[in-house]
Amino acid sequence: MISREDWKKFRGSQKMPDHIMLSVNGNPETSMTVTWRTCTDIAEGYALCREAGTDEWLRFDAEKGNFESDMDSSHIFWANMTGLKPDTKYEYNVGNADFRSENYSFTTIPENLDDFKFICLSDIQTGGPNPPADYSDFNLFLKETLKKHPDVRFILTAGDNTNCGQTDIQWTGTLEGFKGVMEYMPLMMSMGNHDDMGFKNYFTFEGKYYSEKAEYFSNQFRGSYPYNGPEDWKTASYSFDYGNAHFAAIGISGPEDVNEWLIKDTDASDKTWKFGSHHFPICYAGSDLACDDSYPMMMEGMEKFDVMFSGHEHCFSRSYPRRNENLYDKPSEGTVFYNLGSGNRNPSRMLALPKIWNTAWYPHEEELSMYAIAHVSKNKLTLTSYLEDGRVADRCVIDKETDSIEPVSLAPIYTDTRMMFKGADLGLCARTTPGENIDGVWHIPAAILFRYAGFKVELSEGKVYIEAYRHNAEFAENSDIAITDRGEIKLGHKVVRLHRDQLYVPVDGICKAFDMRCNYYTRNNILSFEHEKQDKPVPFQP
Repeated sequence: MISREDWKKFRGSQKMPDHIMLSVNGNPETSMTVTWRTCTDIAEGYALCREAGTDEWLRFDAEKGNFESDMDSSHIFWANMTGLKPDTKYEYNVGNADFRSENYSFTTIPENLDDFKFICLSDIQTGGPNPPADYSDFNLFLKETLKKHPDVRFILTAGDNTNCGQTDIQWTGTLEGFKGVMEYMPLMMSMGNHDDMGFKNYFTFEGKYYSEKAEYFSNQFRGSYPYNGPEDWKTASYSFDYGNAHFAAIGISGPEDVNEWLIKDTDASDKTWKFGSHHFPICYAGSDLACDDSYPMMMEGMEKFDVMFSGHEHCFSRSYPRRNENLYDKPSEGTVFYNLGSGNRNPSRMLALPKIWNTAWYPHEEELSMYAIAHVSKNKLTLTSYLEDGRVADRCVIDKETDSIEPVSLAPIYTDTRMMFKGADLGLCARTTPGENIDGVWHIPAAILFRYAGFKVELSEGKVYIEAYRHNAEFAENSDIAITDRGEIKLGHKVVRLHRDQLYVPVDGICKAFDMRCNYYTRNNILSFEHEKQDKPVPFQP
């Protein structure tokens, strides 16, 4: 435990500016935005900026915001340094007349930039309830990484920048972790679920809640990022241009509103490349995850992008181009969903599996950080994911001119309809029991699907009884009625006996009984079953 008074002396806001952070909130050819924090004694602030090697300082008055946190009361300042020259190095400092920072520097980008690199990070969160939240290891890792890649121009995160975003203890830790870097290159953060998570008592982790409006994130970075997101979800979702690329940082709330915004926002852009960053993975690799909170509602908007970066799983995966529940080979045919590993030695230990939608994956169970370097070179994009020890987990090249991805990997097209559970192939247990379409209704051997997933299945003469996701249902041969814990359910077709004498149950009945959804990939001939819950079912042992 620590009191607000003690915190103020330790990591609380002071008269001297801290948390100095650059960001893109305009045209990066001619502008740069700087954010900083002070205590509430400081009523106003401004940035001074000059071309490196010259004596003439330009003054840019800052907008001020009040930030009332669980541990502190502070002022946040945002100054937009505009009217700058392209491809020019500048020096700057921030504060007021009495309390000013040291000088830092940045370089504007050249006009019509079409060759640049940025670094992608996700899930850097760390630290338990005892302050301070220690991001010093991350700080060392980030600085060493940027020494290896000195031509990186900015940082893009895919969320979970903190372990608990509704406490000042964590945000001060995160910003300490970026100290010595974010003063010199833009930090463009996307939100994750931990970034809007809070506890009524942070020190005991009691009273967990999620702040839909993510007040701590929004209050600190409202002026740091373009205020151009969907009406009710600004700051948490925003977009910006950088060279020949358009970026959208996508929040985790208001998916229907965000989807409409994404469609309009990306359609209005004429940039060569379109990148998105959304914390939750759509083409996930985990054994028990789901994407129901994002993908069904934001499918159209997300599939406007060339690449969608994500996190959450703390392991790496890269998908085939995906669009409208189909997997393709060419980048023009869909979006590549690129899931980043943990950026702060926080490996998954999730026993990630090969999934039908992923052409590359790495389980990332070593105590090492991961990061990706994206290199845009005109019509070509090279994505390389590294472990911090230098090993390459994956490298691919997306080429718009040849409409190809290397290494070459063809999305599967099956002759017999394959069943998938959360993207995983049922394997040998479904080798000779493919799904069948009867009179326009899909049927599957329900016992095989649910046994694979670890749920309770009981077989009796002409009947199959299943318990899954806290519900139960009994399906009977030649019947179009299912008996469930919620009453009788009318099926779209009768249960029939097909391959290997298995009872084939209409898919619509399975989805109704267990609150699941099934997607049919027409191009690939796949039936993939999803459920929003992330249960890890194991059989009951009396």
